[in-house]
Amino acid sequence: MVSFLIALGIVITTIAAMELFAWWAHKYVMHGWGWNWHRSHHEPHEEAFEKNDLYAVVFACVAMFLFWVGTAYWAVWWIAVGVTAYGALYFIAHDGLVHHRWPFRYVPKTGYLKRLYQAHRLHHAVKGKEGCVSFGFLWAPNLDRLKAQLRRNREEQHLELYESEREAVAE
Repeated sequence: MVSFLIALGIVITTIAAMELFAWWAHKYVMHGWGWNWHRSHHEPHEEAFEKNDLYAVVFACVAMFLFWVGTAYWAVWWIAVGVTAYGALYFIAHDGLVHHRWPFRYVPKTGYLKRLYQAHRLHHAVKGKEGCVSFGFLWAPNLDRLKAQLRRNREEQHLELYESEREAVAE
């Protein structure tokens, strides 16, 4: 029982750490030197896949490597489980819920999922990589603060917003 609780603690801690890492990577890598891949995710397109999906391939390879190392070190195996669980949650929340890359479309009307959906839509309101807000994938900051920050960024940096997102930042 104790080893199960330790394993569960490792998985949950890893999921939380992955959200912090994903926030950092999204803000400083994907919107920085890795923009060449991530740009495809911020521009309208009709294709099923985008260059940005290469990030998922990279992280899947990291998870596979951790599982391999985890055959010798049990704690690393549970870290790999946490990384994989985070990837699954990302796939459900980001690709499915927010970007509707699945055959069905659901827009949440209440609760945390609505906040998560709206926060990520605010992230995509800006044309380009500069001035975006809300870089997390599973954690959604306060929407009023995000809207205020996006308005400040728009005014200070003379940002252009996508037409479909203008109402998201209207006062």
